[in-house]
Amino acid sequence: MEQHHPSLRSEALALLRSGVTNREVAEKLGVPRGTVGWWLHEDRKARGVVVAERPHNCPRCLSLPINRPAYAYLLGLYLGDGHIVAKGKQNHLSIYCCDGWPGLIDDAEDTMRKVLTGTNTGRRAKIGCTEVKSYSKHWTCLFPQHGPGMKHQRRIELSDWQQEIADGFPWELVRGLIHSDGCRFTNWTTRMVGGKRKRYEYPRYYFTNKSDDIRKIFTDTLDRLGVEWRTLARGSDPYNISIARRPSVALMDAHIGPKY
Repeated sequence: MEQHHPSLRSEALALLRSGVTNREVAEKLGVPRGTVGWWLHEDRKARGVVVAERPHNCPRCLSLPINRPAYAYLLGLYLGDGHIVAKGKQNHLSIYCCDGWPGLIDDAEDTMRKVLTGTNTGRRAKIGCTEVKSYSKHWTCLFPQHGPGMKHQRRIELSDWQQEIADGFPWELVRGLIHSDGCRFTNWTTRMVGGKRKRYEYPRYYFTNKSDDIRKIFTDTLDRLGVEWRTLARGSDPYNISIARRPSVALMDAHIGPKY
C-alpha cells in the first residue's frame, strides 16, 4: 500500500468521523478508496468501535419468501460459471459472462438483485468476458455448495430446499445451466440424396461441465422434462451432453433458445 503523510490520514479520519463517506473522502483528498476504508477500519479497531452488521434480506436467515424462478435460474448460472469469494464478512458472488452475449450479462445482474434484494451489484471487465458481482456474506447461505477448490473436484449436491425449487421451476434451472456452460448451434453432416452427397444442417444444444454431479443435475432435470440427450466423450472424458433429437430441440427452443 502506498505510504501517505500522517497529516493526510488525520484529515481523512476527521472527515470520516464527521459523517463524510469513504468515496467523498477519497475524491476530496486524492487517496484510493481502499486506503480510506483501511484507515477507517484501523481507526475503529483502535477505538474499540463495534460496527453493527449491515441490514440484509437473506431469505434463508430471515425465513422470507424467495423469488423461486429467479433463484432456479441463478442456481444454474452459479453451478456453471459462478463462484463465491468468502473473506470473513466481505463475501461476493461472481458470475462470468461472455461479452458476446450482453443480454446474459444484464439478466445475471438483474437476477442477483431479485434473489437477494438490497445488495450492491457491479461489473468488472475481463479479457473477453464480464464478471458480474454481488456483495453480501449471505450468498453462502443461498449456495451451500460453496467450498474450497474447484466444483468438479468436490461433491456437489442440491439441498432439499434447492431441489424443491429446481423441481418447481426446472426450465429456469436448465436455462441457467445452458446460459453458463451450454450453447445452441447449427451442426451439419452430409448424406446421399438421389445419388448425390448433400449437406444436411440441424440445430443442437450442447452442455459441457467437468463435474459429474453437475452434469447429473442437468440430465436428471432433462429426463423429468422429457428431453432426450446423450453423452459425447472427447477422448475418455464424458464432459459433453448433446441434445439433437428434433422434438427435444423444439422443446428446448420453446423454453430456452439461443443466448443473446
